[in-house]
Amino acid sequence: MTLTNKLLLFGLLTGLAAYSMPNHTRADENAQVVKITASKFHFTPDHITLVKGQPVTLQLTSTDATHGFLIRALKIDTDIKPGTVTEMTVTPATAGTFKAICDHYCGLGHSGMKLTVVVKETVAKTSSAKVAGASNPYRGKQRANS
Repeated sequence: MTLTNKLLLFGLLTGLAAYSMPNHTRADENAQVVKITASKFHFTPDHITLVKGQPVTLQLTSTDATHGFLIRALKIDTDIKPGTVTEMTVTPATAGTFKAICDHYCGLGHSGMKLTVVVKETVAKTSSAKVAGASNPYRGKQRANS
């Protein structure tokens, strides 16, 4: 096999590998954006809520050291390096409550570094009647004239 054929085969295999990567590596312009900051020994925010089937872009940053961000159930496993933004778009396929952990040892408080991810089946909707009624505190009451 010639060098040209080897390079061509390598390029083809590399391209196929990139194409078959999980969907959380491809950006989605319509995705909700959630910013998460890692620092010793917590994530901020420490609780996020997502909706099953709706894409969300996670923007991960670190203020102090390299941290890991692992959520096995959602197939997320990445590093968060200080001074950079690690961005990934995910579309949760399963509803439930999951824990994100730092999987890079970062000191004595490392084991408490967790973030709760709640994936709901659908977006909770408030009926327009309830919203309209709540916006007018005097509805159905007589106001005194001043």
